[in-house]
Amino acid sequence: MERFRAEDGARLAYRDEGDGLPLLALAGLTRDGRDFDYLVRRLPHDVRLIRLDSRGRGESDWTGPDTYTVPQETRDVLALLDHLNLAQAAIIGSSRGGLIGMVIAAMAKHRLLGLCLNDVGAVLERAGLERIATYVGVEPAVATLDEVADRLPAVMPGFVDVPDLRWAEETVRHFVQREGAVGLTYDPALRDAVQAAMAQPLPEFWSFFEACDGLPLALIRGEASDVLSKATATEMRRRRPDMAFAELRGRGHVPFLDEPEAITCIVAWLGEIKLRMAGERPDVPGKAAGMGP
Repeated sequence: MERFRAEDGARLAYRDEGDGLPLLALAGLTRDGRDFDYLVRRLPHDVRLIRLDSRGRGESDWTGPDTYTVPQETRDVLALLDHLNLAQAAIIGSSRGGLIGMVIAAMAKHRLLGLCLNDVGAVLERAGLERIATYVGVEPAVATLDEVADRLPAVMPGFVDVPDLRWAEETVRHFVQREGAVGLTYDPALRDAVQAAMAQPLPEFWSFFEACDGLPLALIRGEASDVLSKATATEMRRRRPDMAFAELRGRGHVPFLDEPEAITCIVAWLGEIKLRMAGERPDVPGKAAGMGP
């Protein structure tokens, strides 16, 4: 685990593994870089996977609910790219991480090689967000991680045929065992930020999605997702018919990203990026992901 300082002095943690095409992985609202443990084992060997723990999550500093916002976390991502001296990177973003990717496309598109959205899109369904808001910042009312693993299937709607081992893996990535209790791996004050956001009308992100024009795109959707609707995914595909796409049966919000269809989609998307970097797409000038701004 490595660390850097954001613009406000917060120490943020990240993992940097492999060599090749820089792929920055951004996790969902309450999650951290370990969310991509399942994916890392299935990526092509010529990919450099960089996984950020957003502020208030994982090993990064807790900086308070006023800082747990998409704009601030977007600035943190750009600061990480600067810290790594990377002119460009591809981004794979789950849920909130995908929103950050779209915001970067709107404000600093030149830093992106491409964007893969995991179960997030231009419209967020309030029902799904309200479900998530019920548990953010709430410590489980159980004493052991085993009890959490037993309960996860009931609180993760839309997931079927998931082996017990996977729920156990999920548990240790998103909760921590304390003496006689189970704790969270993120700042519970994130709940305050979520409640403040939910008190406002939900914005749509079509303009941010349109800002991705010209970038290699991929979209992965859990068939039973209550955050990204089928209608929204269909409209996104209509607007970007070239976008790689996978819809995963037996998955809700968010897919694990080691499902065969998800891997096929991600590899195809990475392949398109590599072709553009190599200048083998004459209609889209290639730009190497070299060092320096």
